[in-house]
Amino acid sequence: MNILREKIEAKEKVRGAIVSLTDPCLCEIIGHSGFDLVWIDMEHTYMTCKDVLCHLNAARSVGIPSLVRVTQDDLTITKKVLEMGPDGIIFPMVRTAEEARKLIDMTLYPPYGSRGFGPMRAIRYGADDAKEYVDKKSFNVCRFVQIEHVDFISELEEVLKIPYIDGFIFGANDLSGSVGEMLDVYSEKTVSEMHRAVNILKKHNKYFGIACGMDESVIEFWSKFEPDMLIAGADWNYIYQAGCDTFKRIDKHLGK
Repeated sequence: MNILREKIEAKEKVRGAIVSLTDPCLCEIIGHSGFDLVWIDMEHTYMTCKDVLCHLNAARSVGIPSLVRVTQDDLTITKKVLEMGPDGIIFPMVRTAEEARKLIDMTLYPPYGSRGFGPMRAIRYGADDAKEYVDKKSFNVCRFVQIEHVDFISELEEVLKIPYIDGFIFGANDLSGSVGEMLDVYSEKTVSEMHRAVNILKKHNKYFGIACGMDESVIEFWSKFEPDMLIAGADWNYIYQAGCDTFKRIDKHLGK
């Protein structure tokens, strides 16, 4: 059982950060910074499968669990990522229960799903028994679905009937777009839909997280939803903000 699954099953609070850039040292830095989780993002970045593999190795070297957000509804990328043996996988921009069912099906071997056989890093290149991986260890990967559209919230009760979904992660930016108020994540409509979904998840005792920005006020706002997991900011956010702050300090003392 991986560390992330243990935390999910114990309903532990998890604090994470997103990695969008390609240097694997970033996963090491995030691990050394005290985070519980690193989210490796393929959806909105130029990251290749090789980049992901390097990040996974770096995360493992510092003992931090890794989640990989794959590209939208992409069977090929999903298979490649699963063969690398991440601790978890995230499916973005899901609109319907049927779509969620199809995506989870990709992650499971027959008779539970349609995943094709071909693990490599996932079985430590032959050090682990392949049959045992198929029958048992392949179920250890944590499967997350993102809540980023109002239509998906309307089908959430049906989605919760799908087995092997371990948790849900809100993306407020796209959710706000789906109600016609793109990037107005604090609007009455968006917040109301968030509360509607959170109430459903809590009623069924489901594990859920929220991905948000890194400012104190932002973290404080979303923490009020009482998520199990909070992913705050990304590597490029941290670098840019620290760079701006450092420049201001230098400029203050050095002068013109």
